[in-house]
Amino acid sequence: MTTTPTIYALHENPEWFPPFAKAFEAEGVHVEEWLLTDGVLDLDEAPPEGVFWSRISASAHTRDHHLSKDYTRAVLSWLEAHGRRTVNGRRVLELEMSKVDQLTRLRTAGIETPRTVAAIGRQNVVEAARAIPAPFVTKHNQGGKGLGVRRFDSHDELAEYVASEEFEEPQDGITLIQEFIVAASPRITRVEIVGGEFLYAIDADTARGGFQLCPADACEIDPTTGQPIMPPGATLAPEIGQQLFSLREGFDDPIIDKYLAFAKANGIEVCGIEFIETQDGRLLTYDVNTNTNYNSAVEEVAPRSAPRELARYLRSIAEGLSA
Repeated sequence: MTTTPTIYALHENPEWFPPFAKAFEAEGVHVEEWLLTDGVLDLDEAPPEGVFWSRISASAHTRDHHLSKDYTRAVLSWLEAHGRRTVNGRRVLELEMSKVDQLTRLRTAGIETPRTVAAIGRQNVVEAARAIPAPFVTKHNQGGKGLGVRRFDSHDELAEYVASEEFEEPQDGITLIQEFIVAASPRITRVEIVGGEFLYAIDADTARGGFQLCPADACEIDPTTGQPIMPPGATLAPEIGQQLFSLREGFDDPIIDKYLAFAKANGIEVCGIEFIETQDGRLLTYDVNTNTNYNSAVEEVAPRSAPRELARYLRSIAEGLSA
C-alpha cells in the first residue's frame, strides 16, 4: 500500500499557524510543524521523505527569533541537497528577506516599482536620500509589518532623525529610501497566489492602517486605539466595514498575469504581492510576501478559501511524489 508523504510546515510563529492547521484538518491533510527558532541539524543524517513548505518571515527577529532566518537557510540547503521537495524553498527565502531582491526581480519582469535607493550603513542614509525629491519614505530592506517605514517632508528632517536616538537600525543594515507615492485612493491591494493560480485580491485601508498592514488576525491592530480589531479567540469576525481589510470584488487586471509569470519564473508557489494605484495613473508594485497570511473576515466572503487551496495544493504535490 502506497502512503502519501508527510507535509512539513517550516515556520517560526505559532500565533500565525492556527488558520492553516484548521484548513489542513478540514481537507484531511496530515501536516507536521517544524518550529525553526533554534535546534540542532545533523548534516550526516538524511531528512525524512516528504514535502517541506517554508513560511519563514523576514520579520522573525521582531518576535525574538533572531536565529530563525539563518537556521532556515541551513535547513532548506540540507533538504534540497538531499533532493527533497520544498515549497517556497531556499531561493525564495532570499527573496522574502530582501526588498532589494524583490524590487530588482520585479523590474526585470517588466513590473513597475517605486523609485528606490538603498543605503548600506546608517552613515549613508542622508546622502542616498538626496537622489529622491521630498517627500519620501524610508523602510527596512529586511522585515515586514511596516518596519522602519517613515515619511519625511524634507532632507533636513531625515538628517535630524538619522542623527537621533530614534533611528531604527535595520536588521541587515540596509535602509531603503523610496519615493512617496500619492495614491489615487487610500488603499493598497494585495493579490493572493497559490500554486500558480490567482485566488483573490484584498484591499487594505491605509487611512486607518498606515504602514502596518499585516493581514493576519494575530497582528491586526487599530492604530487609533492600539488594540486588536479582532480580539484573540473571537469566533465571529466584525463586519467587513469595520476591518482594515476587505475583499476587492471583481478584480481583473492585466497585472494578475504579470504576477503569475513573475511567481513562476522565480519559483514562488505561495505569495501575496502588493501594489498601489497612484494619483498620476501608475500601478506600482512594492512588496512580495512569500509567507503570506490570510484575513478571516476576507475569507468569509472570498470566492475560495486561500488556506484550504494551499492545503489542497500541498496534498497534490505529496500525492504526486507517491504516484
